[in-house]
Amino acid sequence: MLTPLDIHNKEFKRSLRGYDVDEVDEFLDEVIKDYEKTYKDNLDLKDKIEKTQGDINRYKDLEETLHNTLVLAQKTAEEVRINAHKEAELIIQKAQKDAENIISGANQKIIDIKVEYKQFQNNVQQFKAQFKSFLLTQLELVEEEKAKESEMYGENIVLSNAE
Repeated sequence: MLTPLDIHNKEFKRSLRGYDVDEVDEFLDEVIKDYEKTYKDNLDLKDKIEKTQGDINRYKDLEETLHNTLVLAQKTAEEVRINAHKEAELIIQKAQKDAENIISGANQKIIDIKVEYKQFQNNVQQFKAQFKSFLLTQLELVEEEKAKESEMYGENIVLSNAE
């Protein structure tokens, strides 16, 4: 690409029937001015493009980072939700197991109380039978004592009558 300095330093050969040198120089000065301005504008625009491209790249990196962060946050949220669901299920299972253990324990206590009640009833029946037996034995002893007394008084009466 031509620079303004290239245009400024350009020398043309002179010929007999050529252009007016002052007019060509004047025109070239105008071209140099315009070209220099255009050249500077072009350099400025290239710098702006470079800067804009850097900004775009930075924003693309930021966008990718945000996207990755969002994806990670979504995955983390999903994992938290799944873990919370699993933990809730475990708590429910534990509560159900505890409830079953409580019910099982209560049922076992009922069975134990029934067995104890049955044993108590058997003990009462056994006591009644033993007490009845004791009373019958005592009644028999009283009857025997009465019979002995009767015999004894009956002999005394018989002996007293005989005398």
